[in-house]
Amino acid sequence: MKLLRLVPEQTNFRFMHWRVLSFPFSGITAVLSVVLFLTVGLNYGIDFKGGTLIELQSTSGPANLSEIRRTLGGLDLGDVQVQEFGSPTEVLIRIESQGEGESAQQDVVESVRGAFTDGYEFRRTEVVGPRVSGELAYAGTLAVGSALLMIMFYIWFRFEWQFAVGAIITTFNDILLTVGLFAVLQLDFTLSSIAAVLTIIGYSLNDTVVVYDRIRENLRRYKRLSLEELLDKSINETLSRTTMTSVTTLLALFALYFLGGEVIQSFVLAMIFGIVIGTYSSIFLASPLLMLMKLRTSVFDKKDDETSPAKSA
Repeated sequence: MKLLRLVPEQTNFRFMHWRVLSFPFSGITAVLSVVLFLTVGLNYGIDFKGGTLIELQSTSGPANLSEIRRTLGGLDLGDVQVQEFGSPTEVLIRIESQGEGESAQQDVVESVRGAFTDGYEFRRTEVVGPRVSGELAYAGTLAVGSALLMIMFYIWFRFEWQFAVGAIITTFNDILLTVGLFAVLQLDFTLSSIAAVLTIIGYSLNDTVVVYDRIRENLRRYKRLSLEELLDKSINETLSRTTMTSVTTLLALFALYFLGGEVIQSFVLAMIFGIVIGTYSSIFLASPLLMLMKLRTSVFDKKDDETSPAKSA
């Protein structure tokens, strides 16, 4: 198994020295994400805007997108988006909400079915009314907010308040950067995207808690180490585990991205980005934040030195 280890068990990187770069980088990218969210905005999918999504597959060769747009234009359905989906024979149609009531959306589906009776197979149809889309948006926001609140209380209960604040800031930064990714690339923001954000929260928190747990252990063992040295030591001791976990997770996600089809690509891309950002933040953001909050500096005033090899073994 040693041949498969990506990082040696014993490393001595000085991660805390990089905080002069990681803090500005994290702050600037978070602010840019907020600016992009407020100016460019997210490409909300049918789940949040309401409307109809239809997936067609041509049964007679590559689909003629211009002809499909022309046919749909004659149906007077308002804003209609037509794009190739996966292969040249597959087409994804998005139609704006047609007003109140599910019956109006169902009428749209029947109209489209009537217009493409020959040469096309209907593979998927999704209809979301305006009221339902509003409820989904509220529920998604509530889910993310509740997750952050529960995380804060859990970390506060298990560790010290400095750890809780550090974990929340780190996790919130990961969320902002992920939202920024959706805004920059204009990926479809759907319920699956909310699921991706919640999964990223869990992954990032798990990485952060592993590092924090080692820091707490080392606070008891090495009472005369400076806080900077202790944080560096703790991160180095968990670096091999963090790297292996991230790499194996990314291997699975890359397989899903390239082989899973276009339907889940936005979800998987957000997950890949979240894993990278979560790993970065647990090392270069979560731990340096403890230095800003003067984590238990009084603990180093005790006279007993437990840094001897006999006691630290």
